[in-house]
Amino acid sequence: MSSAPARSWTPVLVLSLAAAGLVLSLSMGLRQSLGLFMEPMVRGTGITAATFGLAMALQNLAWGIGQPFMGALCDRYGGRAVVVAASLLYAAGLYLTGTGSQFGLYLGGGLLIGLAVAGTSHGVLVGIVSRLAAPAVRGIAVSILASVGSLGTFVIAPAAQAMIDGWSWRGSLGGLALLAISMAAVTLLFRRGAAGAAATAAPPRPDARRAIAEALANRSFVITTLAFFACGFQLIFIATHLPNFISLCGLPPSVGAEAIALIGLCNAVGTLAAGYLCRRWGDVNVLALIYLLRTAAIAAFFALPVSVETTLLFAAAMGFLWLSVVPPVSGFIDRLFGSANFGALFGVMFLSHQLGAFLGAWLGGLSYDVSGSYSDGWLSLIVVGTLAAVLQLTARGEAAPRPQRP
Repeated sequence: MSSAPARSWTPVLVLSLAAAGLVLSLSMGLRQSLGLFMEPMVRGTGITAATFGLAMALQNLAWGIGQPFMGALCDRYGGRAVVVAASLLYAAGLYLTGTGSQFGLYLGGGLLIGLAVAGTSHGVLVGIVSRLAAPAVRGIAVSILASVGSLGTFVIAPAAQAMIDGWSWRGSLGGLALLAISMAAVTLLFRRGAAGAAATAAPPRPDARRAIAEALANRSFVITTLAFFACGFQLIFIATHLPNFISLCGLPPSVGAEAIALIGLCNAVGTLAAGYLCRRWGDVNVLALIYLLRTAAIAAFFALPVSVETTLLFAAAMGFLWLSVVPPVSGFIDRLFGSANFGALFGVMFLSHQLGAFLGAWLGGLSYDVSGSYSDGWLSLIVVGTLAAVLQLTARGEAAPRPQRP
């Protein structure tokens, strides 16, 4: 019995998992480093914090709206073409952001990067891995992907800050654009294959419309989708505004880069831990616990004096919980509906996440411009996170619809 999981780790799965992890690591590292550019852009171009926050909000909205379509395209045609096109959009978006104009920020940093992340993130890449992995190792493979996907932030954030300090913020964005193009080359490592060596029957043909209709009729899916709003609201507020917030508190910009890098490093451990806990406690309970612990960390950071030590401790705690939602959300979808339409279903759920992200990025900048403080923003994170934890617990025990798993 113990040899079955070992036989499931086929060369096709291992190679595609490594490639997907590298693409995800680059994509998340680039996106989560964009908050470092707010302060130099505000200082050098006259763009306001609210304008920058709105551009990041548009990015997350474009990511959310584009995710179901990118996922459905990946389900039907495979991930290579999707990732190649998205990497080119990513490079173009970073280049336009570097022009320093409000139009370039909205079009490049907002729309194009949002669509690019939709094609190079979890909705597409987890779907690729899920279809290649046998059920015995699928959860482990997804946890590994989500954990290594954050390591790029640990490298890219301090590298971007070093380029800003040594060159300029425009030159740094140009360097990041070249890095985005490299994701297209990584797709050469993607492979096709059956879902596990022991697969005996052909998987069902993807039918996104039918799968979405079934999912929206399922109470647990709807509740989990609504609670997912809080995840985007909290994380994107922090990713966008934390560097500027700690700068206002008198800390040097390097602390912001270190905090973002620490988030990426600690996320690798936290995501693997979440995957392990899902197998013991269940997806719904783990999701509720993540929302509760995130909210507790935010409340503690807001209540304590801001210093280098409290900022890095907060970053470590949030990093441990950052992408830890991916294993329970992925396992939840796979358990109820199978992997054939994973990309489309994850995309629908992720749209709620990105609506939260839109409001977190935009309202954070708007509240600061109006009041000169981020206090209202931090308090809203605490309220929304608490409501999400309570709501998620009500999703337990819901019967699944007719399964479509391969």
